[in-house]
Amino acid sequence: MTGSGESTALHLVAGGVSGAVSRTVVSPLERMKILFQVRGGASASYNGVFGTLAKIWREEGMAGYMRGNGTNVVRIVPYSAVQFATYEQLKQMLIEDGKTELDTPRRLLAGAGAGIASVAATYPLDIVRTRISVQTAHALENIELLPKDARGRPIIPKMPGIVETFGKIYRTEGGLRATYRGFGATLAGVAPYIALNFQCYEVLRKFFTPPGESSPSGTRKLVCGALAGCCAQTITYPFDVLRRRMQVTSMSGIDYKYSSTFDAVRKMIKAEGVLGMYRGLVPNYLKVAPAIGVSFWSYEMAKDFLKHW
Repeated sequence: MTGSGESTALHLVAGGVSGAVSRTVVSPLERMKILFQVRGGASASYNGVFGTLAKIWREEGMAGYMRGNGTNVVRIVPYSAVQFATYEQLKQMLIEDGKTELDTPRRLLAGAGAGIASVAATYPLDIVRTRISVQTAHALENIELLPKDARGRPIIPKMPGIVETFGKIYRTEGGLRATYRGFGATLAGVAPYIALNFQCYEVLRKFFTPPGESSPSGTRKLVCGALAGCCAQTITYPFDVLRRRMQVTSMSGIDYKYSSTFDAVRKMIKAEGVLGMYRGLVPNYLKVAPAIGVSFWSYEMAKDFLKHW
C-alpha cells in the first residue's frame, strides 16, 4: 500500500485494531479505575485493587469485568484510529526538510494534535461508557436485597445500553452540549498525555533498538509502550479524575455536584485533599502499562501486516 491516501487508510485500520485489542485486554482494570474515581472517598464499597476485583467477581462474575467494554471498544476503535492516523499525518507535515524524524517540540505538537482530534471525534461515547460502568455499581448499593441465582450470585437488573444511555443524556441533560460535559478538562489532560506518550515511546523505542536493527523486538516494544504510558499518565492523571467526575456529576445518587472544572478542583481538594486528585492511580498503572504496551505493539504489528497484504 503506497501513496498518502493508502497510507492514511493503513494507519486508520492499524490504529483501530490497536485500540480494540489493548482495551479488551485491560477491561477489568478499566472498570475498577472508573469505580475508584467516581465513588470518591464517600464509599468504602470498592476498597483496594484485589478487594474490588474480588467484589466485582462475586457480585457480577466475568460479565462485571467486561461491563462497558462493548461501549469502550465502539469508542476506542475510531479514537485510536484517528489518533494514530492524525499523528502520522502531522509528523509528515511538521518534519523539516532534509531530516528523517521530528525534534522533541514538533513531536509533542504532533502528539497533542492527535490527542485533540481523537477526543473531539469520540467524546460522547466516552461519557456513555463511563455512565454504563457507574450505573451498574450504583444498582448494587443494596446488593443484599437483590434476588439470587442458583449459584447464590445476585441477579443484576438489566442495565441501559449504548443507545439508551446516550438518548437519556441527550433528552434530559441538555442535548448535544450534555454529551460533551467535561470536554475541557479532558482536552487539558489528553493533549499533553498523548503528546508525552508518543514522545516517550519514540525515544524509548530508539533506545531499545539493538545496533544494526531498524526496530526493537516485540517484547521490547511492549516494554517501551508500558514505560511510556506510565510516565505520561503520572504527569496528567489529575485531569483524568476530573474528566470522570464531570461526566457523572449530573447523575442521580452521586453525592457531589460541580458547576465547572474549577469548582470540581476546589471541592475535591477541600473534601478529599490533594491525594483525591490521584484516586485510582495505582490500579491505573496496572491498566496503563499493559494497555499502552499492547496498543503500540499491536499497532506496529497490524501496520506491518497491512503493508505486505
